[in-house]
Amino acid sequence: MPEISAEQVAHLAELARIDLSADEIESLTRDLGQIVDSVAKVSEVAGDDVPATSHPVPLANVFRDDSPRPSLTVEQALSGAPDREGDRFRVPAILDEE
Repeated sequence: MPEISAEQVAHLAELARIDLSADEIESLTRDLGQIVDSVAKVSEVAGDDVPATSHPVPLANVFRDDSPRPSLTVEQALSGAPDREGDRFRVPAILDEE
């Protein structure tokens, strides 16, 4: 696995427009090197017979079915509105658009 160099970290910082000090570049070079080494170790263990996973535990949809049911009438919903326009809430314009 190729090593991460300080020049590569400085180049990435420049591309990302991040101003790093020499100490930060040295620290990040070390940290990124450890990350690359860790990923390489995982890659060695994960063989072709190991399926890729996005989550270690199978997930299921825990939401209820979306089904229509009785709700407020328009009059009930707008009964406490400070201002209304027909069947809608009326609010002040904020974007200077009509």
